[in-house]
This record gives sequence, C-alpha cells and structure tokens, in this order.
Amino acid sequence: MIGGVAPPLPSGLTLRAARTRAVRVPMTFALGTSAAIVKTAPLVLLDVLTEEGVVGHSYVFCYTTSGAQAVVAHIADAMELLRGQPCKPQAVFNMLSRRFALIGVTGPVRMALSALDVALWDAAAIALGKPLAELLGAARRPIPAYASRLKAVKLRLGYPTLAEDLRALSAVRERIPSEVVVMVDYNQALTTAEAVRRGLSLQEEGIVWLEEPIRHDDYRGNAEIARSLSVPLQIGENFNGPQAMIDAVAMRASDYVMPDVNRIGGVTGWMEAAGIAAASGIEMSSHLLPELSVHLLAASPTAHWIEYVDWADAILEAPLEVVDGALTAPDRPGFGLAWSEEKLRRLEPI
Repeated sequence: MIGGVAPPLPSGLTLRAARTRAVRVPMTFALGTSAAIVKTAPLVLLDVLTEEGVVGHSYVFCYTTSGAQAVVAHIADAMELLRGQPCKPQAVFNMLSRRFALIGVTGPVRMALSALDVALWDAAAIALGKPLAELLGAARRPIPAYASRLKAVKLRLGYPTLAEDLRALSAVRERIPSEVVVMVDYNQALTTAEAVRRGLSLQEEGIVWLEEPIRHDDYRGNAEIARSLSVPLQIGENFNGPQAMIDAVAMRASDYVMPDVNRIGGVTGWMEAAGIAAASGIEMSSHLLPELSVHLLAASPTAHWIEYVDWADAILEAPLEVVDGALTAPDRPGFGLAWSEEKLRRLEPI
C-alpha cells in the first residue's frame, strides 16, 4: 500500500466468528503520566476465525477495565454484521464506520473497529504466507526505538513548576549515557502560554521533541506552540482516525505525528495516515503496540521512531526483541502474533 497502491489480497476467506479475551497485565515498570500512574495494562486479545481455518489476531490496550469491557461488547456487535462476509479489510472498515456512525466512531468503538481491521489484515497476510510489512509492499527493516531503557528515552513531565520539570530532566541526564537522547511528554497537562514558557527552557536542554503539552485536539493552541519553539512539537496518539490528522496537519499543529494503531483505524487507517504524513513531509512515529507498529512503520515513507513497551511479552509466545536500539518486524506470516496459553493462565481475567 506504499504510495496508495492497495496490495493484492487472497480471495475466498469468509468471516465466521470472533473470540475475545480480556486480561490484566502487570507492568514491569509503572507508567507515570501527568494525569495518573498506571501499574497494569488492560488488554483485549482478539481472534477472528474464518470458514477456511485461517485465524487473524490482534490486541488492544484499553486503558481501563471499563474500556476493555466496552471494546469486547463493540467487537461482538460488529461481528454480528460480519459473519459470512468476505475478509476484505478496507470494505469492512468502510461498512463498519457507516454502521456505527450513530453511536460515534470514537473511543472504545474506534478501538474495537481498529482491532477488527488489524485482525482481518493479519488473516489476509497469513493466508498469503507473508509478513504484514511485505504484504504492504515494504521491506522488513530496523526501526529505531525509544523507551525507558534504550538508546532513546521518553520522560514524562508535568510537575507543578518548571523548576521541578528541569530538575527531573537533569536527574535523568545524570543517570543515562551521554549518547542517549531524551523526548519529553506532558500528557496534555499545560495551558498554551505555560507550554510555550516551559518549552523555551526545555529546548535549551537538547530534547528531541516536546509531546502533547496541551489538550490534544486544540490544534490552534498546538500550532501557536509549534511556531513559538525551535524544539519539534509531537502530537497524534489521540488522533481519532485519519480525518483528525488531516485537520491537525492543515492547521500546522505539530512538527511530528505519532498515531496509535487502535485509534487511527487499524492498518487501513494507519496507511491513510502514512500517506498524509508523506504528502506533508512530516516524520511519523508510533504510540504503543510495537508488535503492530513495527510492520506499519516499515511501510510508512516518513517513518521516524517506534515506541517500545514490553506489555505484550506477558501474552506472546515470541515477544519482540530489541537489537541495537531498534525493532524489526518478525519474518512470520501476518503480524507474527501467537498467544502463549501458558502465560495467559497466569494473568487476571477482566
């Protein structure tokens, strides 16, 4: 799908059923944000079964228990519409978007439809015996990764004062090698004026980007921040589908973008977003879900950084491996996801 050309998909796959499991995964490292501290990851695992025996897989990070329960319910509703239909991801994406328009394709609805889209693409790639990246016309290649313990780290700020933010950044700098780069993320904690004030100080510290300093959908305010600072502004994890990204890009609301697979619309939505980024000359990174994002970034012309978290290690037979600070899509059909039933038995169900 690089350059907007849709890849050839297998004919003859017919959708039969969907199986979901919701589990709570303990985090090796708690996720601290300006809004809350998250110690467990509520995940929904999805298997889409076809009449021909091919099974497509996907998973969703749902933020809360209620979010996981809602995603499961919406997937069940959607599957009632899909049973007996051909496994054609783009056609299904368009149909479900229309059918769910009355409730609104956002939040848990968007996550559920994105998960189904990912699973359908996974099934299509498995049927052809190709890794998803290669089905999309890309070569599997290393994508530089950032996390709390790699060659690039992301620091979450949002303390009551700028002085405290700077002390936190300084403390991190003292404990990491000099060649490790640092991104900072405010998780929408500031006002526009305060974001500019803090950004002017932080950009002198050599950070790679300033992420989500204000409300994610305040594109006018984000554009003002981007104009006022020399450090690149990063937003996008909350883009609700490609249209949100079109709106943000039109207002020059950021220098970089970082869609989330579950919020942008799965593979179908991501590749639309990748085309928007490429046409606009904007570097594109990812948010969470590295097992999915590593294939999609390989097929994204302006791929930048991949966010690495190890949450799915607790559910997978073969977790991703970080090699020299980068991730490469596995050489297995589809996304290469295979659930570990032994690991899943140890987790708390939701």
